[in-house]
Amino acid sequence: MPINKNDAKIKKKVIIVEDSALMRRVLCDIIDTDERFQITGKATNGLEALELMKKDTFDIMVLDVNMPKMDGIQLLREMQKQKIAMKVLMSSTDTKEGASVTMEALDLGALDFIHKPSNFLEVRQESFQSRFMELLNAVAQSRQNNLGIELTTRKADIAPTPDKPVTVKGMFEKRSKTNGQKIVALACSTGGPKALQSVIPKLPKDLATPVLIVQHMPAGFTKSLAERLNILSQVEVVEATEGELVLPGKVYLAKGGAHMNAATNSSGQTIIHYTDEPPREGVKPCANYMYESLMDSKYSEIICVVLTGMGADGTQGIVNLDTKKKVHVIAQDEASSTVYGMPKAIKNAGLVNQVVALEDVAREIVMNVGVR
Repeated sequence: MPINKNDAKIKKKVIIVEDSALMRRVLCDIIDTDERFQITGKATNGLEALELMKKDTFDIMVLDVNMPKMDGIQLLREMQKQKIAMKVLMSSTDTKEGASVTMEALDLGALDFIHKPSNFLEVRQESFQSRFMELLNAVAQSRQNNLGIELTTRKADIAPTPDKPVTVKGMFEKRSKTNGQKIVALACSTGGPKALQSVIPKLPKDLATPVLIVQHMPAGFTKSLAERLNILSQVEVVEATEGELVLPGKVYLAKGGAHMNAATNSSGQTIIHYTDEPPREGVKPCANYMYESLMDSKYSEIICVVLTGMGADGTQGIVNLDTKKKVHVIAQDEASSTVYGMPKAIKNAGLVNQVVALEDVAREIVMNVGVR
């Protein structure tokens, strides 16, 4: 996202809400190394944070979940009640309870989360620090806050600025129909969990195709997301398991920490297969692997859906997939994207057939694949 010359030296104001003095210090040390941000507030619990927000304004909040007096969830609820707008990055543990609470925090408006290692020495490692700053920057660039309000205060942050001339593939062509099998393959990142709740629950239980999803999340969190989506949806949603058959009308969410692929068993059936390559595009799972695994699949057409997220994951995979398969690409539009990175990248690649608002994505999926 381009920086307005007048705003180039304006640092984003960050408040850290964390009861651990050691963790507060480490997070502050990490943030202080980046000239784009400055720590202007520190609180040990939600009540202290509310008091600070009465006296000052902040751009971003880094929020712990478990704290005394008022925890992270209670604070997010109170901020909604008092209409206190903020871009929030959660700091979460990967326990089953921690993962479930993290999903609740995302429902309450947190834009993303950083997995806080159980071993404190890992917090000092470069891998954690770079991931933390990557997420903090993504949250800073997001178009929405915890109240779900699109931010329009700075034109430099919202003006559409494609890296190169944008083309939309087949914009004026009639949608072709194939007699072969189809599958939906969806990719998303920052803002994805909430976006998925606007898409998957709208799919009919008799959807004619399977749906594969790569949402960028670390190990330990995707099961809670799948369970939450399953409760809300007519289609069955699962965290995909190794060797599981890929069936119509079922949604398969890639588990965190591994790359999900579509493979073929000895009977010619499509199954889930995980691989353990290093992160690609800085993420694991990576949507590029999912798309490329469909190049040799039995499916004649792949409905590729790219939703909100930072970076460009999915683009190279779809570019490669397009060399061997018929693809139909649906990209979320800029206005409804929390972070307009992944949809923008595939749009700039010239492979997008449709650019639609988030609320229309499910309808377009159904129109392209039909029902049984």
